[in-house]
Amino acid sequence: MKSVYIIGSKGIPAKYGGFETFVEKLTEYQKASEIHYYVSCTRENSEKSGISEDIFTHNGATCFSVDVPNIGPAKAIAYDIAAMKKAIQLSKANKDESPIFYVLACRIGPFISKFRKEIHELGGQLFVNPDGHEWLREKWSLPVRKYWKLSESLMVKYADLLICDSKTIESYIQKDYAKYCPKTTYIAYGTDLSRSQLKNDDPHVHSWFSEKDVSENEYYLVVGRFVPENNYETMIKEFMKSGSEKDFVLITNVEENAFYDKLKKETGFDKDKRIKFVGTVYDQELLKYIRENAYAYFHGHEVGGTNPSLLEALASTKLNLLLNVGFNREVGGDGAVYWDKASLHQVIDSCEEMSSAEIIVMDKLSTEQVLNRFTWPFIVDEYERLFR
Repeated sequence: MKSVYIIGSKGIPAKYGGFETFVEKLTEYQKASEIHYYVSCTRENSEKSGISEDIFTHNGATCFSVDVPNIGPAKAIAYDIAAMKKAIQLSKANKDESPIFYVLACRIGPFISKFRKEIHELGGQLFVNPDGHEWLREKWSLPVRKYWKLSESLMVKYADLLICDSKTIESYIQKDYAKYCPKTTYIAYGTDLSRSQLKNDDPHVHSWFSEKDVSENEYYLVVGRFVPENNYETMIKEFMKSGSEKDFVLITNVEENAFYDKLKKETGFDKDKRIKFVGTVYDQELLKYIRENAYAYFHGHEVGGTNPSLLEALASTKLNLLLNVGFNREVGGDGAVYWDKASLHQVIDSCEEMSSAEIIVMDKLSTEQVLNRFTWPFIVDEYERLFR
């Protein structure tokens, strides 16, 4: 039996988040009976699912809850360290042969050499998913960004294998850290291709569209974290420049967000009745329906690898307008329209002129991109081949 210890997600059952969904699907779609997963979970995540046990089973995986103090931004680092210690203890108790320790993200670089030594003493290997460019995110102060970059470099240096969910990230790792001769492989993120079970006469659908004053197929959509590197400022400004009579619907959390106040002041979007911040949507069936019935989807993410919200949009939204960067081109292929920051308003205006037949072709191409490369069964099979 091959033991695989997964550290770095908040845990399963998954309530939200990219890594959390990844671990949920990795265990849900498991076929290889010779692999057993051990998943670290924050106590908070477990309790949200009504689980109080220290160790429990979910999707056949052994999950272990980890307590960490609420110490602000350093909480995630403390959690990964505590989870790694617990995983190594479990592996020793299990007397594992050749275990794999798979760390999601590069938060504990300054501490990883010690853990790597212990893992190798067990006859195990250290795998790392480097995620995206965390050190480029504007929400972090300069000292924190320097820590993330240092941490990333050390995780790359000491990993036995780096599993990149983006070919662009893999190329960056190979180029920027060539002195470490990193061993890398590419396995993408996955998504769900099923259509929403809701219909337009469903009370949930009717109430949401009525409350938000939005009409089906008459809005552009964006779904994602409300942070500067996702280019909300560009998308709002450029949409305001466009001649579109449709709405721009933003599904994101802006509560107590200084960035929201800054954008309102600088763009005056609150005076444009087309710009509609509608809060968050946690009902996944409703969110699918909203994606499926948008005229087009905006994706302005500039930092990170294969983004979950992009895959979901490609699978469900007919027309996808993506920021012209390597991450997005790699995923969207010829199934999307690409924009640069100064020309988005022109792209919007040209998309308004597209015929129904042209949009149908784009819809088919984008769905095929996902079907051929990004379904969860395909991704899980790739991981199982690697772990075996």
